[in-house]
Amino acid sequence: MKRILITRPMPDRVTDAARALFEVETRDDTTPMKPGQMRGALALYDGILPTLGDLFSAEVFEGAESCRCRILANFGVGFNHIDASAARGAGIAVTNTPGAVTDATADIAMTLLLMSARRAGEGERLVRAGRWPGWNPTQMLGLHVTGKTVGIVGMGRIGQAIAKRCHDGFGMKVVYYNRSPKPVEVEAQQVDTLGDLAAQADIVVAAVPGGAETRHLIGVDMLSAMKPTAHLVNISRGDVVDEAALITALQEGHIAGAGLDVYEHEPTVPDALTAMENVVLLPHLGTAALEVREAMGLKAVDNLRAFFAGETPPDQVN
Repeated sequence: MKRILITRPMPDRVTDAARALFEVETRDDTTPMKPGQMRGALALYDGILPTLGDLFSAEVFEGAESCRCRILANFGVGFNHIDASAARGAGIAVTNTPGAVTDATADIAMTLLLMSARRAGEGERLVRAGRWPGWNPTQMLGLHVTGKTVGIVGMGRIGQAIAKRCHDGFGMKVVYYNRSPKPVEVEAQQVDTLGDLAAQADIVVAAVPGGAETRHLIGVDMLSAMKPTAHLVNISRGDVVDEAALITALQEGHIAGAGLDVYEHEPTVPDALTAMENVVLLPHLGTAALEVREAMGLKAVDNLRAFFAGETPPDQVN
């Protein structure tokens, strides 16, 4: 029986499914693995089910060509914490869990969009602090979302799910930027540059994969091109947004607000962001629903099953 390491605690349904197929060891620690632990795991296990924060860099794979591990079945659609090219060079397959996360992540984007535009976080803090003086006609006026323009950066599965919610649910005009031509089912207009998108959008939503190609994709230039009444939402990866540039844009009033579920140096969140009332901050809740996490885990287990059955895993990325 193949020996598998699951690097974080998982829902029982996922662990049970893995144990029905493999000899399974699980880490009880909820923090990411350290480089030495990852190198040791490559030597001790036939397969590893890692997740966000388990930084399988090129250095971790050095000398791993003859290691025992042959597959990393990542728990999550994003796999920029794994150097997939270096893994391939060591003869190790990498898989992810697309599809299972689409709707949940799009829902969190809408949560942040509405909370930021309507100042919900600020209002909740006001009530909790006992400082709400009562309703009045000019109190806490926010941005009316219905009928506004949403600009989506990245039109993959999640971007399209966000577009559908915005267009069908809120009557929003949808513009989007994608690195290649991308026809979509919802009524939407593809623009040529991020600057074009920034100039039109009342709300910008980042929904691109993480990695070197998208690091700081949203930086000084784009933030400067956005409307002063606009809001930025990030549900992709933290380093897609230049956090220092975002802080400056918010402090200087270049944009009106932001809603963030991810951070550049997660889990560290700059004091400058936590101090601002016009920023909504969530603790990476994108897929945080039991049935979604179960679906992700079962998808990762199925990738392991297929690989060790001699099949091509359905979600192999390298």
